[in-house]
Amino acid sequence: MGRALLLSLASCLLVVSRATLIHRCDLAKVLHTEELDGFEGYSLSDWLCLAFVESNFNISKVNENADGSSDYGIFQLNSHYWCNDYQSHSENLCQVDCQDVLDPNLLSAIHCAKKIVSGSGGMRNWVEWRLHCAGRPLSHWMTGCRLG
Repeated sequence: MGRALLLSLASCLLVVSRATLIHRCDLAKVLHTEELDGFEGYSLSDWLCLAFVESNFNISKVNENADGSSDYGIFQLNSHYWCNDYQSHSENLCQVDCQDVLDPNLLSAIHCAKKIVSGSGGMRNWVEWRLHCAGRPLSHWMTGCRLG
């Protein structure tokens, strides 16, 4: 009984250790540097809310979907439309490998997210943003963050 519990705990720790988490204010600084504050009318708070509801600030998150596609990175970019994972059909509209979207420097993920937001629907392309961020007060996402 004790051995099974120990193995279970060990496997949980392995999963947790694979997560590459970024602190909210560190993400705000990167997004600010990449000129996302006000990009297509969206504030840094919108971007932070998006990253939280999609990945809980987990840069390395990969989520497999029922349709065979996967969602990648901090913004959960879908392999069917936005990036190529070489496992499912992809339109690869961002012209990027899905593995590149998982890079801790976030540049590939940000470049692709900017492309999505620039298109029709803006951030409304993300269901979780529509459900949890759109039309809500979001200024608290920047609380305590210094950009300078």
